[in-house]
Amino acid sequence: MTAKRLLLKRALPFAMAVGIWLAPVPEGLTAQAWHLFAIFVSAIGAVLVGAFPLLTATMLAVAAVVLTNTVSYAKAFSGFANPSVLLVVIAFLVAQAVVKSGLGRRISLFMVSRFGRSSLGLAYSIVVTDAVIAPAFPSNTARGGVLYPIVLSVAQGSGSHPDDEQGRRLGGYLMFCAMASLAVSSALWMTATSANPIGIQIAKDFGLQIGFGKWLVVASVPALAAILLIPWTVSRLFSPGVAETPEAPRAARKELAELGPLSRDERITGIAFILMVTGWIFADRLQLNVTSIAFGGLGLLLLASVLTPNDISTQGDTLTTFLWLAVLFALSGQLNELGFMGYVGQLLASHMGGWPWLVTYVALIVVYVAIHYFFVSQSSQVLALLGVFLDVGIRGGVPGPLMAFGLLFASSYFSVITPQGGSQNVIFVGSGYLTQRELYRLGLQITLVFLAIFLILGTAWMLLVC
Repeated sequence: MTAKRLLLKRALPFAMAVGIWLAPVPEGLTAQAWHLFAIFVSAIGAVLVGAFPLLTATMLAVAAVVLTNTVSYAKAFSGFANPSVLLVVIAFLVAQAVVKSGLGRRISLFMVSRFGRSSLGLAYSIVVTDAVIAPAFPSNTARGGVLYPIVLSVAQGSGSHPDDEQGRRLGGYLMFCAMASLAVSSALWMTATSANPIGIQIAKDFGLQIGFGKWLVVASVPALAAILLIPWTVSRLFSPGVAETPEAPRAARKELAELGPLSRDERITGIAFILMVTGWIFADRLQLNVTSIAFGGLGLLLLASVLTPNDISTQGDTLTTFLWLAVLFALSGQLNELGFMGYVGQLLASHMGGWPWLVTYVALIVVYVAIHYFFVSQSSQVLALLGVFLDVGIRGGVPGPLMAFGLLFASSYFSVITPQGGSQNVIFVGSGYLTQRELYRLGLQITLVFLAIFLILGTAWMLLVC
């Protein structure tokens, strides 16, 4: 990209902010709400067009809202003390122990050794492994970092290479199964992606209380159905070209044998993992704070030296996530508090007036998923739109829990709709096993499958248990 073109791209968000700021304030909004919207939407727009990284855009945005007296500094920085934001950050650090200890790799190899005799079995070993380890990873990208080396080694060990037009199909099949799995496992577990706690906090503003156990019960039927269908469905959409892979289990068993018995760090990490998940499951019943449980797990790992302060100091991505997440969370909350979300919701509701609530519900979910074509971050869309769509649905007569869970689950499974729809995708896209055209085609097709499962089976189940 030429310097002139880059300069123009970076000038665009500032021009957008100034243009919206100076435009007449719409009737029904305060100048404060309108000016905050100008800064907020320009920051998100800067990320969408690739003008600035998310961290840069959010740092400029929070400085702008405070220096222009649009929002007080206390409210602008309130996200740094928000329990949901802290939960995400602490869980990121705990996930580092799963990787560092080698427990994540051991679990993956075990699954391959048990189910890897065919391409379909290999795919099931990948998606089941992802589903099992997902609650300990609040980041799709972190889980992808554990799965990708296993998928790559299995593909290459089976003779599949990106530069072989026919032979690449097995690798491409496994890579896309992993991408699709990461999208749905995040819908199964509340703690499987940073977008979930954010969405829960937004739902809380509408009087909806969602805990770890309730989330799991509601998500279980549609998410597990989708997970079980992924390998078979993808094999119909993109044939792996190889039916049997008898060498894969043998290779996995060999690597497991080389690993030897569980190490001290693996045992401690496993115990911490089990205690944390158990605590999260029974948090509502025992009146425990889920963020405090995460702090306790991190404390145990530090006490046992599974993680060290030096390990934490090297986690630059965790600090980056904390900074942009806290800022966007606070600014999004202020948009809602100042009435902007309600204003937009009224506009949408005015076009849906008189619709049966079920039609309103389906239309909102479909539009919400389709809009993700224009987002490169799940969290950004949740922050910007989940509250608006939830408000419109409730105003249109949709039961609040149904609308909330429908949007929350969609915020996970829509991530595979494009190659850039989630940062975890980039890991697998970079393998070279799939072309961009194949990725867009498969992404759309599998997203439509997920949409159908959650709208039909999921809606029936949610109405039964919510």
